[in-house]
Amino acid sequence: MLGTNVGVDLGTSSVLVYVEGKGIVVNEPSVAAYSSETGQLIAVGRRAFEMLGRNPESIRVVKPMLNGVVSDFNATNHILRYYLSQVCKNMMFKPNIVVCVPSSVTKLEQRTILDLVTASGAAKACLIEEPLAAALGAGLSVGRPSGVMVVDIGGGTTDVAVITMGSISVSRSIRVAGNALDEAIVRYFRRERDVHFGERTAEKIKMKIGSACLREADLAIEARGKYGVTGMPARLEITSTEVYFAIRDQLDSISDAITGVLELTPPELAGDISDNGIILTGGSALLHDMDRMVRKDTGIRTLVCEDPITCVAMGTGIALKNIDLLISNGYMFQSREEITGYWDNALTEN
Repeated sequence: MLGTNVGVDLGTSSVLVYVEGKGIVVNEPSVAAYSSETGQLIAVGRRAFEMLGRNPESIRVVKPMLNGVVSDFNATNHILRYYLSQVCKNMMFKPNIVVCVPSSVTKLEQRTILDLVTASGAAKACLIEEPLAAALGAGLSVGRPSGVMVVDIGGGTTDVAVITMGSISVSRSIRVAGNALDEAIVRYFRRERDVHFGERTAEKIKMKIGSACLREADLAIEARGKYGVTGMPARLEITSTEVYFAIRDQLDSISDAITGVLELTPPELAGDISDNGIILTGGSALLHDMDRMVRKDTGIRTLVCEDPITCVAMGTGIALKNIDLLISNGYMFQSREEITGYWDNALTEN
């Protein structure tokens, strides 16, 4: 194919772009900022993220990805166009792009993402499930007739998949991940201590003292918010035990998804997983003791991959180097015209 091959991890929290021959060239938050009056794009990525929760009424800050799928087409289009123009500005031909999607996206959501990517400047686009890309990025041998389990815990979704011979055998995707943990922290302290935190503060609390298991030695940090009744600024000490109880229900949902996939896994593949262990990827896999929680609930050795944040994006790069692997498993590059024609035919047949 003509044009440079590009891999995009279009996540709920961040966008990572991999360019063949260069590696990861973009790692920015999935955020855009607009003028409330004119609708003009003001900032993208980290600059827009710094405005989140601090923006005046004249600026509207948008997070266009919700639970791993597009909730605001125009804002996502602007973000992708901006980064592709930066990455591909000196290229003669339009790029061919592989985009990661959760394993449970619907046909309509698939079409939306394909339309979005081709509208943003791709010559051809191809979708690949996040767990498969994560497995490739983690360095797992997915082409052999042996089962491996990957749990990709991102910002919007947790994808659990058993992979064998280059394709997904059993999978489940739930809309509980890093953002749901942040929201649970906000709700807990609003309910228990009448203190309101913003999303960014909740995320910092989670990263500093959050844990998937109760810590033996309790940790504490100072956090700033405001009291709900008086509206006055608040400064209070928060403990790791409080944070654990705030996010416990969401952690249980992630654990239930993993054990549910194991229950559906064929016996031979289950035996392989018992030997090979479970691999955790995604930024939320870095939550303290996440691997310990999974190991305790499943009885299977669990490891966090070497670089969980960039693992999926690196996996798209490996897939681009092995396009035969994509094609042999039904992952086809399509132009905008081919995508439209395919869906028109599919609708006619149905």
